Amino acid sequence: MNLNAATLSPTSPKVRRKTSTRRQRAPSYLSPHQTQESHDAALYSIRAFLRSRTSYDAFPVSFRLIVLDSQLEVRKALQCLLLNGVVSAPLWNSEKSVFAGMFTVSDIIHLIQYYYRTSSYDNATADVETFRLESIRDIEKSLSVATPPLIHEHPSSSLYGAAQRLIQTHARRLPLLDNDSETGHQVIVSVLTQYRLLKFIAINCTRDIQFLHLPLRKLGIGTYVQRDPSEGELEPGQNPYHPIATATLSTTVFDVVHMFSERGISAVPIIDENGVVVNLYETVDVITLVHLGAYQALDLTIAEALNQRSPDFPGVVICTATDSIGTLLQLIKKRRVHRLVVVEGEEEERKGGKKGRLLGIISLSDVLRYVIGEVDIQESAEPPEEPPSGPLTPALTSTTEEQGTET
Repeated sequence: MNLNAATLSPTSPKVRRKTSTRRQRAPSYLSPHQTQESHDAALYSIRAFLRSRTSYDAFPVSFRLIVLDSQLEVRKALQCLLLNGVVSAPLWNSEKSVFAGMFTVSDIIHLIQYYYRTSSYDNATADVETFRLESIRDIEKSLSVATPPLIHEHPSSSLYGAAQRLIQTHARRLPLLDNDSETGHQVIVSVLTQYRLLKFIAINCTRDIQFLHLPLRKLGIGTYVQRDPSEGELEPGQNPYHPIATATLSTTVFDVVHMFSERGISAVPIIDENGVVVNLYETVDVITLVHLGAYQALDLTIAEALNQRSPDFPGVVICTATDSIGTLLQLIKKRRVHRLVVVEGEEEERKGGKKGRLLGIISLSDVLRYVIGEVDIQESAEPPEEPPSGPLTPALTSTTEEQGTET
């Protein structure tokens, strides 16, 4: 609830007050000159904290857990996700009484691409009415898409170990399973997401976070445009924002869907002719079209598709390369953030750049990988005719509270 700054209070009788005296200001625990050493010490402190806590500790006070039977039809599964405001859910094999993986937005993206390659609108519409969740893995094989690993952890496992598992398997969420003491069968307790884990850190490591003052780009957090715009003319077919996938308002939805599937990403920055970020198109936007059965709508341009976006879309969260990871974690504590688009700011503008132009993209995987440390893997980050349908929100000034349901 938002409260006004002015509040009503009962009138008190006038009393003689004691003469006030100025108290000495309490010393701050922040170092007046933060250093690399103080930054590293805070990072090690956060890791030690995670080793001392279990996945169970990160559970929200109240949450809903949606579990889908693997024999459920895709159409009904989508309805369930949308009605409950979530984008993924654990799968359960009712015949064997075992955990069967996760149903996510990526599965729907792969399904769309499969039908666009091998079938027609009519066949896709008819098949999705009867297509079952357990058959999605066959679709992934036909597209030569890597099958997601069937991973899970126990709720009493350490948070640090759970975070390492997320990084090692390139997963965005980790199902937490226990065993029923009477039947011995598996029980799905909850799902630990990257967002939930990072928010837990942001809430409980406030002091350490204030020492994480170094800039995001200096720390190597995120994926950044490799080409300097001042280098001159581009060669034919060369992407000026490589290795980041981008689109314009005139790009078709299906072209972006192809980027989602081929590159394993969940959002694509929408830029204008000058490279200035005007919006972001996400996998969740595609799900709404599929749920409505509007397969033909995938031939729409991004500009047309954005008109069908929900009016409560929170907007694109932007930052600059000079913002700190501490600021980013403080933002995660205040609102639901899944990625940040890095744009050129005043510093780049002074060097001849253009304010608001795409510079990079930061995913939660990037942030978590840095906070946890090296785990012997290599992974790449996810990377105007019309005004954007959602506002661009500067990360440093965001105060929006978290919205939606955690899954």
